[in-house]
Amino acid sequence: MASPLEQFQIEPIVPITVGHIDLSFTNSSLWMAISAAAVYALVMAGTRHHALVPGRLQTLVEIAYEFVAEMVRENTGKEGMRFFPAIFTLFMFILTGNFLGIIPGAFTFTSHIIVTFFMAICVFLGVTAVGFWMHGVRFLLFFVPPGAPKLMLPIMVPIEILSYFFRPVSHSIRLFVNMMAGHTMLKVFAGFIVAMGVFGVLPLSVNVALTGFEFIVALLQAYVFTVLTCLYLHDGIHMH
Repeated sequence: MASPLEQFQIEPIVPITVGHIDLSFTNSSLWMAISAAAVYALVMAGTRHHALVPGRLQTLVEIAYEFVAEMVRENTGKEGMRFFPAIFTLFMFILTGNFLGIIPGAFTFTSHIIVTFFMAICVFLGVTAVGFWMHGVRFLLFFVPPGAPKLMLPIMVPIEILSYFFRPVSHSIRLFVNMMAGHTMLKVFAGFIVAMGVFGVLPLSVNVALTGFEFIVALLQAYVFTVLTCLYLHDGIHMH
């Protein structure tokens, strides 16, 4: 029986080496490109005609648009809507990657910590840049808890700074762990189906249920990653 972890192995498709740096185009790169292309095709197809009575694609795109727009407005305020295109792109990219990863034979790039951490560090750097852009040096006051006793500041300020810099780690781990755990469980029960032969109907039914559950998890984790991005952006815009 193949290991459930083999599905997460990164394999080069087009080997590219520059000096001692491996820049190969891998199966992870391929499915990220497919995800980005799928999002672009969906949005372009859904917004091409702007029909008064929307079709299925237009309805789907409008639902996604309003869902993310409401998320941004609720968590960042009207000022955060200027960053809506970036947040919408992030949500759709993660959601599509999660959904595509459920297809048998596909590769779930969001199950790799390096991918989720890179997205989280981009959010972290972007939010920090927004904070300094909007508030200048005053953004450093974000690390000073309002109303805190001055005698406690030497202790509380380092804690706030450490907590702030820990954000990319906690931000990335949620998505990576949930996607990896779910796909591992699917692979384990799929192995039982083959091994148990005619008695594999029970693990098959469990796998069908887990697949449905994975769709929910895929949507939920894309939402959690995006809503945390909005909350961090709120800090960059409003500080406290």
